[in-house]
Amino acid sequence: MAMTNDTLRNELYRAGLEHTTRRQFLGSCTTGMGAIWLALQQGAALASGAGAASTPPPTQRAKRVIYLHMIGAPSQLELFDYKPTLARFDGQECPQEYLEGNRFAFIQGTPKLLGPQFDFARRGQSGAWVSDRLPHLAQHADDLCIIKTMQTDQFNHGPAQLMVQTGQPRIGYPSTGSWVTWGLGSEQEDLPGFIVLLSGGRLPRVGKALWGGGFLPSVYQGVHCRSKGDPVLNLADPAGVGRDDRRALLDALRELNQESHSAFGDPETLTRIAQYEMAYRMQTAAPEAMDLSAESPETLERYGAKPGEESLANNCLLARRLAERDVRFIQLFDWGWDSHGAAKEEALNSGFKNKCEQMDRPVAALLADLKERGLLDDTLVVWSGEFGRTPMRENRGGEEMKFIGRDHNPHAFTLWMAGGGVKAGYTHGETDEFGYQPVTEPVHVRDFHATLLHLLGLDHERLTMPFQGLDQKLTGVKPARVVREVLA
Repeated sequence: MAMTNDTLRNELYRAGLEHTTRRQFLGSCTTGMGAIWLALQQGAALASGAGAASTPPPTQRAKRVIYLHMIGAPSQLELFDYKPTLARFDGQECPQEYLEGNRFAFIQGTPKLLGPQFDFARRGQSGAWVSDRLPHLAQHADDLCIIKTMQTDQFNHGPAQLMVQTGQPRIGYPSTGSWVTWGLGSEQEDLPGFIVLLSGGRLPRVGKALWGGGFLPSVYQGVHCRSKGDPVLNLADPAGVGRDDRRALLDALRELNQESHSAFGDPETLTRIAQYEMAYRMQTAAPEAMDLSAESPETLERYGAKPGEESLANNCLLARRLAERDVRFIQLFDWGWDSHGAAKEEALNSGFKNKCEQMDRPVAALLADLKERGLLDDTLVVWSGEFGRTPMRENRGGEEMKFIGRDHNPHAFTLWMAGGGVKAGYTHGETDEFGYQPVTEPVHVRDFHATLLHLLGLDHERLTMPFQGLDQKLTGVKPARVVREVLA
């Protein structure tokens, strides 16, 4: 029999209440009082986790999330944050107040200001500023809730990526998708509740830590599925092994694992049972869900998708298919948005243009497709990088004319959302005349996380897990607020 999410929750809860068996307690004694304390902490953690909602919370606006993270941090000054004053001061020395007391990845000395590299126009009834690099997405300006004043604590890619995905700049903490699936569970029994899709040709800098489960039970970590080849490696049965043989093998393995859990009380044994069962069900469900050849030629053309390839276009279409199947959290990472380069054609010209072209059409198609199918109302779509870009050239060693790219800017970047209970056609906050820092309504990453959880019906203050002496939560220990101004 397959272990359902509710069954797993009940088993984890029971394990938490019991804490440890007598045999496990005596075994822990051999390694000292520290091991006893750790066992008790693990049991308490599981008990607290068992209280997570298994039915939709009454305040829930979104049932699922599609999060598009543009790895490398696209420049807000070339996409959404239009600054005509910056254009007028292009090539002049940067004011010292923008430099004093700030840390940079590459800037040295006094750099020159760098005006917007592309044209902007007001789009839709909302009049949102969107650059000419995004002609398809611009048609959906009235569906977007744009936050121009996002802030983070980190100015290097790896820690900043961790910050926006896990709430902490260090490896070892649960990702947003893990917190959400732990808090809400999954409505899909045959697919993971948290699925990750990659494009751009390489892993993100900090790799799988961006979708890891951290100190939550490992069943809640993200599952990386491929858009090319088998969705998951080793998904098919070995040659000569039929489904009945596979079922008999898993039944025997489950019995052994259940005996192990009865003897030692390790909650990860229950996770192992659940993962084996999920893998068995995925052998049928995953290939069907990930089969883009089932889509019409018109749909493939709309996204620019090509079955059998790895691309953001394919992943956007897969995200819609997974949303239709009630996958709770669908995470897309697209690598290649780092706006540096030794010459203009490698940074904010062809390199940046190419990434915009790869992203613009499929993301716009995803929004349109969700809306037409009635899915956008209860699907929260999020688009962001990990930080912003400076209004001055990166000026490595004073060679500002050689390096046309922008440096890292943690003080202000743009994130937009659509659907799932946010205001449509709304722009939140404004940055200064050069687009460097907020002048109104700053929104920290912690505030964004609190808002995302709120839209899903979860209270960021109550969704906690005891770990290392603290009641850990996605928003951390510093103050965080729900940004109610962006709520519909």
